[in-house]
Amino acid sequence: MRRFEYHRAETLEHAARLLTELGDDSFLFAGGTDLLVEIRERLRRVRNVVDIKHIPGLSEITYDETRGLTFGALVTVGRLERLPLVGARYPNLKAAFASLGSIQVRNRATVVGNICRASPSADTIPPLIADGAFVHIYSRTNMRVIPLSEFFTGPGKSVLAKGEIVTGVTVPPALENSGKAYLKHGRRKAMELSTVGVAVSLTMEDGVCNDIRIALGAVGATVLRARQAESVLRGTALDAATVKSAAAKAMEECTPISNVRASADYRRDMVGVLTGRAIKQALEAFA
Repeated sequence: MRRFEYHRAETLEHAARLLTELGDDSFLFAGGTDLLVEIRERLRRVRNVVDIKHIPGLSEITYDETRGLTFGALVTVGRLERLPLVGARYPNLKAAFASLGSIQVRNRATVVGNICRASPSADTIPPLIADGAFVHIYSRTNMRVIPLSEFFTGPGKSVLAKGEIVTGVTVPPALENSGKAYLKHGRRKAMELSTVGVAVSLTMEDGVCNDIRIALGAVGATVLRARQAESVLRGTALDAATVKSAAAKAMEECTPISNVRASADYRRDMVGVLTGRAIKQALEAFA
């Protein structure tokens, strides 16, 4: 393990000040499931680690019918996975949480940490984007809230400026006429990085789709919204032919690369398959 300096932050202001003063080789520590591995494997140069686990208020989870689900930066994947509310109202999120790493990792890793890692293959990001989630960002001079879909600028990169900290996430309330799904494809069924991930969140009214979001993971520089595919489906009854046409459009919208996990062509084909399956699974809520 490469040596680093440890700093314990007592408040958000303290953590933001440390990040600003200590320089670019300083990183926040919450769950540490990615950071500590990268330090050990010398994948990231880290001189200072700022521990935020003792800052009050970052472990809270709340839900109301108007605002939706809000959880802080210290809330673990496992804690949300086990929350009955998530299973009942956000089955897409529960599926994503359950597919992330091992039980041990999920009990340490935070959802906000998975988001801030900004990996295109992260499991939590597609369903959160499909649900229209927002991230809360703190700095010593400002507090801003932005859509999660606007948070990422590239692999491992985000809009966060020096000294800014993501304090939590808000997911809009799950409507009674909504259906949700997240499907992940990998070489193994467990403890595997996503080869392709597809999330769908839709609402139906009088048998017609009045809104739908489709998010594609691991097939672009960031998690992508398949907006053209969404346009094909809005205002339709989501019959088999229309869904097939939308799945083909999603294949055109993605921009996969080839690597050790899969070829670009294979990933593109799987986007079509999983998009169709995810829409069908989301519609099961209305059966």
